[in-house]
Amino acid sequence: MTTSPTNNMDVKRRNRVNTLRCILKNDRVSQMELTQRLGLSWPTILQNVKELTELGLVREDGVYASTGGRKARAFVPVRDARVAAGVELTRDHVSVVLTDLSGNLLRQAQGALRFSMEDIYFKYLGGLLQRFVEAAGVGDRLLGMGLAIPGVVDEERGLLRDSRTLELRNVSLSRFTQQIPWPSRCLSAAGAAGLAEYYGAECPGDMVYLSLGETVGGAVLRDGGLYLGNHLRAGEFGHATLVPGGRRCRCGREGCLDAYCSAKVLSDRAGGSLPAFFEELRSGDGEKREVWQEYLEYLAAAVNNLHVCFDCDVMAGGDVGVYLEEFGELLRALLAERNPFDQDASYLRYCRRPREAAAVGAALTQVEDFLQGL
Repeated sequence: MTTSPTNNMDVKRRNRVNTLRCILKNDRVSQMELTQRLGLSWPTILQNVKELTELGLVREDGVYASTGGRKARAFVPVRDARVAAGVELTRDHVSVVLTDLSGNLLRQAQGALRFSMEDIYFKYLGGLLQRFVEAAGVGDRLLGMGLAIPGVVDEERGLLRDSRTLELRNVSLSRFTQQIPWPSRCLSAAGAAGLAEYYGAECPGDMVYLSLGETVGGAVLRDGGLYLGNHLRAGEFGHATLVPGGRRCRCGREGCLDAYCSAKVLSDRAGGSLPAFFEELRSGDGEKREVWQEYLEYLAAAVNNLHVCFDCDVMAGGDVGVYLEEFGELLRALLAERNPFDQDASYLRYCRRPREAAAVGAALTQVEDFLQGL
């Protein structure tokens, strides 16, 4: 069977992209290491590195010490050869980040800005983003901008289908991007956060991301990208029934996970402040300890269900996820007890990007577009 010119070009492009991904994951790497890690031939790696160097994405960085033969040349990534911006829009504030090709934060800003569908809001947002980019001095290195929006985003049809947070349904995405003078993409905030956590991890396999914020959401990461589902609602874990006939959820139904594991469940016990709740928990407050234990029992049931359903790692993130490494020892014990297959909870992972995950994930959509276009 012969290989068509189109298929051959696709293979070359994929090999080139994978070579760059491998270099981006390393501070310094030799051609021999690239050959071994990627399973590609020496001439293929040589050609890929040459092309990536000409594009300014990779540069030679001396040689390794000799091991008896010819010294191996060392190559390093030029991570800031291109940069991308990401924005997270919420009901009350805007977060903006600038990342390099590895998703590393180069610059960030956050400010209070009450969401509105009025023209003045979008004009102000556009001006804010332009000032942010200009202050960074990135010029034509900017690939574009990603927008993380709370809700169900249908990028193919250009619609924000449903956002309970922003109280919107079937709104054109062009409304959000009309004042942005760069290539722009929109995606759900929970999906963006999941992408940010998944990106750059060493051999992560598939992963479920559970976002424990003002609302409970999440994302399913498969084969290096987001699994969206037939109706773009994959990851809407907050509306899975946890306790039949239980607490009233904001969606109007009873017993949803959101009613038991949102950050609001905890912040409402500390005057509306989540940091205050954990500060009081840290100081040994008995009432907060009881609330936290109950919260973790419900969370353990939810995480165990996700693990049983998807059979992969589960990452807990969002506003509450920030605190789990410090306060989550009981959660692991509860998960080990609930695990029907092994007395083990090693599949639980803590978030790596606690604060700016959604904005970073939005920026990474532009990085991915760039990589796929190489």
